[in-house]
Amino acid sequence: MNRAHACEIYKKCGGCQLTNLSYQEQLSYKMRRVISLLGRFARVDEIIGMDDPLHYRNKMQAAFAVDKRGRPISGVWQAKECRVAKTDACLIEDEVSLWIVRAARGLLQEYDISVYNPKNRRGMLRHIMVRRAHVTGEIMVVLVTAPLKIPRGEDFAQALVRRFPHIRTVVQCVNDTDTPLWMGEEQTILYGDGYIEDVLCGCYFRISPRSFYQVNSVQTEVLYNKALDFAHLRGRENVIDAYCGIGTIGIIAAAEARQVIGIEAGGDAVKNAVENCRLNHTQNYRVYKGDAGEVMDALAAAGKMADVVFADPPRAGCSRAFLDAVLRMAPEKMVYISCNPETLARDLATLVKGKYRVNRIQPVDMFPHTKHVECVVLLSHKNAVSR
Repeated sequence: MNRAHACEIYKKCGGCQLTNLSYQEQLSYKMRRVISLLGRFARVDEIIGMDDPLHYRNKMQAAFAVDKRGRPISGVWQAKECRVAKTDACLIEDEVSLWIVRAARGLLQEYDISVYNPKNRRGMLRHIMVRRAHVTGEIMVVLVTAPLKIPRGEDFAQALVRRFPHIRTVVQCVNDTDTPLWMGEEQTILYGDGYIEDVLCGCYFRISPRSFYQVNSVQTEVLYNKALDFAHLRGRENVIDAYCGIGTIGIIAAAEARQVIGIEAGGDAVKNAVENCRLNHTQNYRVYKGDAGEVMDALAAAGKMADVVFADPPRAGCSRAFLDAVLRMAPEKMVYISCNPETLARDLATLVKGKYRVNRIQPVDMFPHTKHVECVVLLSHKNAVSR
């Protein structure tokens, strides 16, 4: 792709910061950024980009508001202005998901679904999330509302399904806070089973509304295969999958490991991880609910050790308690997957001050047209016997 395609709300949205650059220029920019932050630890391998860097997101969130005439609009939530930038198009969102949001908006009046007004806290619909599984094609639609029952919710869901037969489930989630795009804890299934399933690296995964699942399925396979390559499992290793989410990395790795322990704080994700073990007939994976550092300390105190630790934390990076637990447990290898090179640099400095060396750094472009970049890093313990 040469110059980025025109976007009608590029300046208002702020989601894509690099659309003024060609895709090759974007990759070069990200490569320079990773080198400047991480190059002091080890050589940085060439960034892995996408063949087709458009419409790659398998999850979209459309905020809702009303225009001056009182008609519902949808688009991107602008936090600074506390308003919605209206749009029906996006260069990076899944196109089918965009069509579903447009169709849902057109059905609101027919089914007496009002749009929430944050100023007077009246109305119902706050935003819609759509997830579309890359391999199976299954679609989840989540209506995030104020704490009100949708008057004809099941009928509304059926109307959407008639237009888009690949919709497997429609769920209402309640957000009773002032945080615009929060999902909320309370949910009601309006259609289907409340989840969708997808295939990643040959394994099946069940995804519920609040579960974390990487938004770029194509590059996630690239990223995870690189992480497994770095780990170089031979079937005899005890593995810890920290910040495991719904168990993606750990379940994929379980086929090549002796035993895998997943650690996750989120209750919904833990339930999904257990279900995903059943889906894949994985018997050597066990998930613990709790803080990664606390669970690691408890495992070490119980005499359980790890040969390899995978860590895939949120943008804030690993907690200091978790890093200290890694240093105490001293696994031979650690494979760190990061979506934020700034916090990655901070955490690598801590690990290197311990007894680890950085062996490989591989950037992967998970988020084309944005400034974000994912990295997978291999670390080894300095006292480990080379295999």
